[in-house]
Amino acid sequence: MSLPQEKGYTEDDYYSLPENVRAELIDGQFYYQAAPSRIHQRILMSVSKTIANYIDSKGDSCEVYPAPFAVKLNEDRETIVEPDITIICDPDKLTDRGCTGAPDFIIEIVSPSTASLDYIKKLNLYQLTGVREYWIVNPINGTVTVYYFEGSIWAKPYTFQDKIKVNIYDDLVIDFSNMGI
Repeated sequence: MSLPQEKGYTEDDYYSLPENVRAELIDGQFYYQAAPSRIHQRILMSVSKTIANYIDSKGDSCEVYPAPFAVKLNEDRETIVEPDITIICDPDKLTDRGCTGAPDFIIEIVSPSTASLDYIKKLNLYQLTGVREYWIVNPINGTVTVYYFEGSIWAKPYTFQDKIKVNIYDDLVIDFSNMGI
């Protein structure tokens, strides 16, 4: 949720926030985040673990970072997001502060206060900055929307009863029906 602000903020303001404040900076505006629900955290841990185990088993160079993890998508000093799950395959994008540049794969888990950000603002932002794949997981209605931005751009809806292929890999599938959600 965005609160009224008197000025446009930059990454300096973002990095000056107190450690206990969760917020994202998008186009110079702070969007404060409430603590996630238990189901949100269950999904985050299960999906992160599935992806990390796959990467480890393949000896892949990609890395998985669950939130909070700062992602500066481009050289714009007015946008830093904290996706729920971030997968980065180019180690040159990793810094002591997080990631600079578009990650390969981002997953956002919708909360009531973040729905419009996840489905509209972040969708457009991730597509424009070069994220290869973006999933929106909605625990409220039990859906996952997969956006794939390479080649011909497409979106595909799934439910929590489906096994969903991760498109940036040849053989990784995430089975939401086994998560106990």
